[in-house]
Amino acid sequence: MLLVKHPVLCNYYVTYRCNASCDFCDIWEKPSPYVTIDNFRENLLDLIKLKVKVIDFTGGEPLLHKGLGEMLSLAKAKKMITTVTTNCLLYPKKALELKGKVDMLHFSLDSASPDVHNKLRGVDCFGHVMESIKVAKSIGERPDILFTVHNENIHEIEGIYKEVCVPNDLVLIINPIFDYNGVDNHGGLNDLDLESLRKWGKKPYVFLNEAFLSLRKDGGNHINNPVCKAGTSTVVITPENKLAVPCYHLSEKEFDIKGDLHDLFYSTEVAKLRKDEGVLPSCQGCTVNCYMQPSFTVNFNKYWLKSLGSNIKYNLIKGTWKNII
Repeated sequence: MLLVKHPVLCNYYVTYRCNASCDFCDIWEKPSPYVTIDNFRENLLDLIKLKVKVIDFTGGEPLLHKGLGEMLSLAKAKKMITTVTTNCLLYPKKALELKGKVDMLHFSLDSASPDVHNKLRGVDCFGHVMESIKVAKSIGERPDILFTVHNENIHEIEGIYKEVCVPNDLVLIINPIFDYNGVDNHGGLNDLDLESLRKWGKKPYVFLNEAFLSLRKDGGNHINNPVCKAGTSTVVITPENKLAVPCYHLSEKEFDIKGDLHDLFYSTEVAKLRKDEGVLPSCQGCTVNCYMQPSFTVNFNKYWLKSLGSNIKYNLIKGTWKNII
Protein backbone atom coordinates (compact mmCIF):
# COMPACT_ATOMS: atom_id res chain seq x y z
CA MET A 1 0.00 0.00 0.00
CA LEU A 2 1.42 3.35 -1.07
CA LEU A 3 1.55 5.67 1.94
CA VAL A 4 3.14 8.67 0.20
CA LYS A 5 2.40 9.52 -3.42
CA HIS A 6 4.96 12.29 -3.88
CA PRO A 7 8.78 12.13 -3.92
CA VAL A 8 10.50 12.45 -0.55
CA LEU A 9 14.15 12.48 -1.69
CA CYS A 10 16.24 14.18 -4.36
CA ASN A 11 19.49 12.54 -5.40
CA TYR A 12 21.21 15.62 -6.79
CA TYR A 13 24.35 14.62 -8.70
CA VAL A 14 26.38 17.84 -8.52
CA THR A 15 29.10 16.18 -10.64
CA TYR A 16 30.16 12.70 -11.66
CA ARG A 17 33.82 13.68 -11.28
CA CYS A 18 35.76 12.15 -8.42
CA ASN A 19 39.26 12.39 -6.98
CA ALA A 20 39.16 8.68 -6.04
CA SER A 21 38.67 5.57 -8.15
CA CYS A 22 36.82 3.05 -5.99
CA ASP A 23 36.68 -0.36 -7.63
CA PHE A 24 33.07 -0.95 -6.51
CA CYS A 25 31.86 2.20 -8.32
CA ASP A 26 31.97 3.31 -11.94
CA ILE A 27 30.53 6.83 -11.63
CA TRP A 28 33.99 8.40 -11.49
CA GLU A 29 34.74 7.02 -14.98
CA LYS A 30 32.17 9.31 -16.62
CA PRO A 31 33.03 12.71 -18.14
CA SER A 32 30.99 15.32 -16.33
CA PRO A 33 30.24 19.02 -15.94
CA TYR A 34 29.24 20.63 -12.65
CA VAL A 35 25.68 21.72 -11.92
CA THR A 36 25.17 25.48 -12.07
CA ILE A 37 23.96 27.53 -9.11
CA ASP A 38 21.26 29.14 -11.24
CA ASN A 39 19.85 25.76 -12.23
CA PHE A 40 19.98 24.63 -8.63
CA ARG A 41 18.02 27.69 -7.48
CA GLU A 42 15.29 26.97 -10.03
CA ASN A 43 15.15 23.28 -9.23
CA LEU A 44 15.09 23.88 -5.47
CA LEU A 45 11.83 25.82 -5.75
CA ASP A 46 10.29 23.00 -7.77
CA LEU A 47 11.57 20.37 -5.34
CA ILE A 48 9.67 22.22 -2.62
CA LYS A 49 6.54 22.20 -4.81
CA LEU A 50 7.04 18.46 -5.26
CA LYS A 51 7.12 18.13 -1.43
CA VAL A 52 10.64 16.71 -1.35
CA LYS A 53 12.07 16.76 2.19
CA VAL A 54 15.66 15.52 1.72
CA ILE A 55 18.37 16.51 -0.76
CA ASP A 56 21.36 14.22 -1.07
CA PHE A 57 24.18 16.22 -2.65
CA THR A 58 26.02 13.39 -4.32
CA GLY A 59 28.46 12.50 -7.09
CA GLY A 60 31.20 11.63 -7.84
CA GLU A 61 32.81 13.53 -5.03
CA PRO A 62 30.46 16.40 -4.13
CA LEU A 63 33.18 18.46 -2.42
CA LEU A 64 34.79 18.98 -5.83
CA HIS A 65 31.95 21.41 -6.61
CA LYS A 66 33.10 24.91 -5.63
CA GLY A 67 29.52 26.02 -5.09
CA LEU A 68 28.52 23.19 -2.75
CA GLY A 69 28.49 25.44 0.32
CA GLU A 70 26.19 27.94 -1.39
CA MET A 71 23.81 25.23 -2.56
CA LEU A 72 23.68 23.76 0.93
CA SER A 73 22.89 27.21 2.37
CA LEU A 74 20.05 27.65 -0.11
CA ALA A 75 18.62 24.26 0.78
CA LYS A 76 18.86 24.86 4.52
CA ALA A 77 17.16 28.25 4.11
CA LYS A 78 14.18 26.32 2.71
CA LYS A 79 14.28 23.93 5.70
CA MET A 80 15.43 20.97 3.63
CA ILE A 81 17.25 18.05 5.25
CA THR A 82 20.67 17.84 3.61
CA THR A 83 23.09 14.96 3.27
CA VAL A 84 26.62 14.72 1.86
CA THR A 85 28.95 11.73 1.60
CA THR A 86 32.65 12.40 1.04
CA ASN A 87 35.91 10.50 0.76
CA CYS A 88 37.41 13.29 2.93
CA LEU A 89 40.25 14.27 0.59
CA LEU A 90 38.93 17.84 0.52
CA TYR A 91 36.98 18.03 3.78
CA PRO A 92 39.69 19.60 5.99
CA LYS A 93 39.89 22.53 3.55
CA LYS A 94 36.11 22.81 3.16
CA ALA A 95 35.05 22.14 6.75
CA LEU A 96 34.35 25.72 7.81
CA GLU A 97 32.48 26.45 4.57
CA LEU A 98 30.18 23.45 5.20
CA LYS A 99 29.78 23.92 8.96
CA GLY A 100 26.18 23.74 10.09
CA LYS A 101 24.84 23.13 6.59
CA VAL A 102 24.82 19.32 6.43
CA ASP A 103 22.34 17.41 8.56
CA MET A 104 23.78 14.01 7.65
CA LEU A 105 27.49 14.24 6.92
CA HIS A 106 29.01 10.88 6.02
CA PHE A 107 32.74 10.09 5.94
CA SER A 108 33.47 6.97 3.87
CA LEU A 109 35.71 4.43 5.59
CA ASP A 110 35.97 0.80 4.49
CA SER A 111 38.70 -0.58 6.74
CA ALA A 112 40.56 0.16 9.96
CA SER A 113 43.72 -0.59 7.99
CA PRO A 114 45.12 2.33 5.95
CA ASP A 115 46.50 0.03 3.26
CA VAL A 116 43.24 -1.86 2.77
CA HIS A 117 41.09 1.27 2.72
CA ASN A 118 43.40 3.06 0.29
CA LYS A 119 43.48 0.06 -2.03
CA LEU A 120 39.68 -0.13 -2.14
CA ARG A 121 39.43 3.60 -2.83
CA GLY A 122 42.24 3.71 -5.38
CA VAL A 123 43.88 6.67 -3.66
CA ASP A 124 45.70 7.48 -0.42
CA CYS A 125 42.82 8.86 1.64
CA PHE A 126 42.77 7.00 4.99
CA GLY A 127 44.79 9.74 6.68
CA HIS A 128 42.42 12.36 5.32
CA VAL A 129 39.48 10.54 6.95
CA MET A 130 41.25 10.55 10.32
CA GLU A 131 42.18 14.22 9.94
CA SER A 132 38.63 15.06 8.87
CA ILE A 133 37.21 13.48 12.02
CA LYS A 134 39.46 15.68 14.16
CA VAL A 135 38.64 18.81 12.17
CA ALA A 136 34.90 18.12 12.23
CA LYS A 137 34.87 17.54 15.97
CA SER A 138 36.92 20.69 16.59
CA ILE A 139 34.23 22.85 14.95
CA GLY A 140 31.29 21.10 16.59
CA GLU A 141 30.31 18.83 13.69
CA ARG A 142 29.39 15.20 14.20
CA PRO A 143 29.86 13.16 11.03
CA ASP A 144 28.89 9.53 10.57
CA ILE A 145 31.25 6.82 9.42
CA LEU A 146 29.86 5.15 6.30
CA PHE A 147 31.20 1.62 5.93
CA THR A 148 30.46 -0.14 2.63
CA VAL A 149 30.54 -3.78 3.66
CA HIS A 150 31.13 -6.89 1.58
CA ASN A 151 32.42 -10.41 2.08
CA GLU A 152 36.08 -9.37 1.96
CA ASN A 153 35.94 -6.62 4.60
CA ILE A 154 33.10 -7.65 6.92
CA HIS A 155 35.70 -8.63 9.52
CA GLU A 156 36.78 -4.95 9.62
CA ILE A 157 33.57 -3.78 11.32
CA GLU A 158 34.84 -4.42 14.83
CA GLY A 159 38.03 -2.44 14.26
CA ILE A 160 36.22 0.56 12.79
CA TYR A 161 33.59 0.48 15.54
CA LYS A 162 36.02 0.16 18.46
CA GLU A 163 38.96 2.17 17.12
CA VAL A 164 37.20 4.96 15.25
CA CYS A 165 33.51 5.29 16.11
CA VAL A 166 33.35 4.63 19.87
CA PRO A 167 36.35 6.82 20.84
CA ASN A 168 34.99 9.68 18.71
CA ASP A 169 31.32 9.22 19.62
CA LEU A 170 30.33 8.73 15.97
CA VAL A 171 27.54 6.70 14.39
CA LEU A 172 28.65 3.77 12.26
CA ILE A 173 26.45 3.39 9.18
CA ILE A 174 26.76 -0.09 7.71
CA ASN A 175 26.08 0.09 3.98
CA PRO A 176 25.69 -3.36 2.36
CA ILE A 177 27.37 -3.41 -1.05
CA PHE A 178 25.16 -3.89 -4.10
CA ASP A 179 25.69 -5.07 -7.67
CA TYR A 180 25.36 -2.91 -10.74
CA ASN A 181 26.98 -2.56 -14.17
CA GLY A 182 29.34 -5.45 -13.47
CA VAL A 183 31.54 -3.51 -11.03
CA ASP A 184 33.51 -5.49 -8.44
CA ASN A 185 31.32 -6.34 -5.44
CA HIS A 186 34.13 -8.21 -3.64
CA GLY A 187 32.11 -11.38 -3.17
CA GLY A 188 28.92 -9.63 -2.17
CA LEU A 189 27.30 -10.85 1.05
CA ASN A 190 26.35 -14.43 1.84
CA ASP A 191 23.76 -15.63 4.36
CA LEU A 192 26.30 -15.89 7.18
CA ASP A 193 27.43 -12.34 6.45
CA LEU A 194 23.84 -11.11 6.62
CA GLU A 195 23.30 -12.76 10.01
CA SER A 196 26.52 -11.20 11.31
CA LEU A 197 25.39 -7.77 10.08
CA ARG A 198 22.01 -8.17 11.75
CA LYS A 199 23.76 -8.59 15.11
CA TRP A 200 25.92 -5.54 14.50
CA GLY A 201 22.82 -3.48 13.67
CA LYS A 202 21.56 -3.95 17.24
CA LYS A 203 24.62 -2.34 18.84
CA PRO A 204 24.53 1.23 20.19
CA TYR A 205 25.40 3.92 17.67
CA VAL A 206 25.27 1.52 14.73
CA PHE A 207 22.77 2.19 11.95
CA LEU A 208 21.87 -0.64 9.63
CA ASN A 209 18.54 -0.73 7.84
CA GLU A 210 17.38 -4.27 8.57
CA ALA A 211 15.16 -4.16 5.51
CA PHE A 212 18.33 -4.14 3.37
CA LEU A 213 19.22 -7.52 4.84
CA SER A 214 15.74 -8.94 4.37
CA LEU A 215 15.64 -7.78 0.77
CA ARG A 216 18.90 -9.59 0.06
CA LYS A 217 17.58 -12.72 1.77
CA ASP A 218 14.59 -12.51 -0.55
CA GLY A 219 16.74 -12.25 -3.67
CA GLY A 220 16.33 -8.50 -4.16
CA ASN A 221 13.59 -6.78 -6.11
CA HIS A 222 11.25 -9.06 -8.07
CA ILE A 223 9.77 -7.60 -11.21
CA ASN A 224 6.52 -9.56 -10.83
CA ASN A 225 5.98 -8.04 -7.37
CA PRO A 226 8.32 -5.03 -7.19
CA VAL A 227 9.54 -3.53 -3.95
CA CYS A 228 11.21 -0.62 -5.73
CA LYS A 229 9.39 2.72 -5.80
CA ALA A 230 12.31 4.75 -7.12
CA GLY A 231 10.24 6.66 -9.67
CA THR A 232 7.62 7.56 -7.06
CA SER A 233 9.86 8.35 -4.11
CA THR A 234 12.96 9.92 -5.67
CA VAL A 235 13.86 12.77 -8.00
CA VAL A 236 17.19 12.18 -9.76
CA ILE A 237 18.94 15.23 -11.23
CA THR A 238 22.11 14.84 -13.29
CA PRO A 239 25.07 17.25 -13.62
CA GLU A 240 23.74 18.16 -17.10
CA ASN A 241 20.53 19.43 -15.42
CA LYS A 242 18.46 16.51 -16.61
CA LEU A 243 15.84 14.41 -14.87
CA ALA A 244 16.80 10.71 -14.94
CA VAL A 245 13.86 8.28 -14.94
CA PRO A 246 13.08 6.00 -13.16
CA CYS A 247 16.43 6.06 -11.31
CA TYR A 248 20.10 6.83 -11.90
CA HIS A 249 21.39 3.29 -12.22
CA LEU A 250 18.69 1.97 -14.53
CA SER A 251 17.43 5.19 -16.15
CA GLU A 252 15.55 4.62 -19.38
CA LYS A 253 15.73 8.25 -20.41
CA GLU A 254 16.99 11.65 -19.27
CA PHE A 255 14.90 14.78 -19.83
CA ASP A 256 16.14 18.37 -20.05
CA ILE A 257 14.62 20.20 -17.11
CA LYS A 258 14.47 23.64 -18.77
CA GLY A 259 13.47 25.50 -15.63
CA ASP A 260 10.28 23.55 -14.91
CA LEU A 261 11.10 20.45 -12.90
CA HIS A 262 7.69 20.20 -11.25
CA ASP A 263 5.67 20.02 -14.44
CA LEU A 264 8.25 17.80 -16.11
CA PHE A 265 8.08 15.30 -13.24
CA TYR A 266 4.31 14.99 -13.66
CA SER A 267 4.30 15.18 -17.46
CA THR A 268 2.67 12.33 -19.35
CA GLU A 269 5.91 10.94 -20.79
CA VAL A 270 7.84 11.06 -17.51
CA ALA A 271 4.92 9.69 -15.50
CA LYS A 272 4.70 6.75 -17.89
CA LEU A 273 8.39 5.93 -17.47
CA ARG A 274 8.22 6.35 -13.72
CA LYS A 275 5.72 3.51 -13.67
CA ASP A 276 8.53 1.25 -14.90
CA GLU A 277 10.02 1.41 -11.40
CA GLY A 278 11.02 -2.08 -10.37
CA VAL A 279 9.50 -3.88 -13.37
CA LEU A 280 12.20 -3.55 -16.03
CA PRO A 281 14.16 -6.75 -16.81
CA SER A 282 17.26 -5.09 -15.36
CA CYS A 283 15.34 -4.41 -12.11
CA GLN A 284 15.22 -8.14 -11.29
CA GLY A 285 17.31 -8.78 -8.18
CA CYS A 286 18.15 -5.10 -7.65
CA THR A 287 19.29 -4.11 -4.15
CA VAL A 288 20.50 -0.53 -4.77
CA ASN A 289 20.33 1.00 -1.29
CA CYS A 290 19.92 4.64 -2.34
CA TYR A 291 16.60 3.80 -4.02
CA MET A 292 15.40 1.05 -1.72
CA GLN A 293 15.69 3.26 1.39
CA PRO A 294 13.12 5.81 0.13
CA SER A 295 11.05 3.00 -1.42
CA PHE A 296 10.67 1.43 2.01
CA THR A 297 9.63 4.82 3.37
CA VAL A 298 6.70 5.46 1.03
CA ASN A 299 5.30 1.92 0.64
CA PHE A 300 3.70 0.01 3.51
CA ASN A 301 4.91 -3.60 3.49
CA LYS A 302 7.15 -5.85 5.55
CA TYR A 303 10.20 -3.82 4.52
CA TRP A 304 8.57 -0.64 5.81
CA LEU A 305 8.10 -2.35 9.17
CA LYS A 306 11.67 -3.67 9.23
CA SER A 307 13.01 -0.20 8.38
CA LEU A 308 11.04 1.57 11.07
CA GLY A 309 13.11 0.72 14.14
CA SER A 310 16.50 1.48 12.63
CA ASN A 311 15.26 4.73 11.07
CA ILE A 312 13.80 5.92 14.37
CA LYS A 313 17.05 5.00 16.11
CA TYR A 314 19.17 7.02 13.67
CA ASN A 315 16.93 10.08 13.56
CA LEU A 316 16.73 10.23 17.34
CA ILE A 317 20.53 10.10 17.61
CA LYS A 318 21.02 12.75 14.91
CA GLY A 319 18.04 14.95 15.80
CA THR A 320 16.82 15.03 12.20
CA TRP A 321 13.35 13.87 13.26
CA LYS A 322 12.60 17.53 14.10
CA ASN A 323 12.80 18.40 10.40
CA ILE A 324 10.75 15.44 9.23
CA ILE A 325 7.56 16.11 11.22
